[in-house]
Amino acid sequence: MLSEKLLGKLNEQITHEYFSAHYYLAMAAYFKKEDLDGFANFFLVQAEEERFHAMKFFEFINDQGNEAIISGFKNPKRDFNSTEEIFELALEHEKLVSSLINELMNVAQEEKHYPSISFLQWFVDEQVEEEASMGKLLSQVKRVGEKGHGILMLDRELASRTFTPEAE
Repeated sequence: MLSEKLLGKLNEQITHEYFSAHYYLAMAAYFKKEDLDGFANFFLVQAEEERFHAMKFFEFINDQGNEAIISGFKNPKRDFNSTEEIFELALEHEKLVSSLINELMNVAQEEKHYPSISFLQWFVDEQVEEEASMGKLLSQVKRVGEKGHGILMLDRELASRTFTPEAE
């Protein structure tokens, strides 16, 4: 069984993960409106990945003999001005998620709840990849600018991204 404190934090993380999915859907909608389907695809896949993360927390909580609690969240930002702004916001958001995962890990370590520590290590590693990916894409967008062949080439590259959940 999870302590009340750890259970509360894990349940909060489910909400954060679903908020992330909606945030990325809003970003995808912007790119759809701009006829940049590759960028839209990137963020649609990103949203799917966040929903997958939420379900990992859901299953873990239930496997520990507790109840996962799903709660609401505020509406995500939906007014964007540029591709660069979106990737800056996405990187900032991934850094926030990393801090939340690190905070969860701190609680698990303080309580010496080894199943949670083991479970959360996957998310610590995942966040390193997420921040690196967003940072790299932000750099590329800055390099090619908002218009011209570079942005279209990057759009074409992002169109091929797919989501494949890892095997348990």
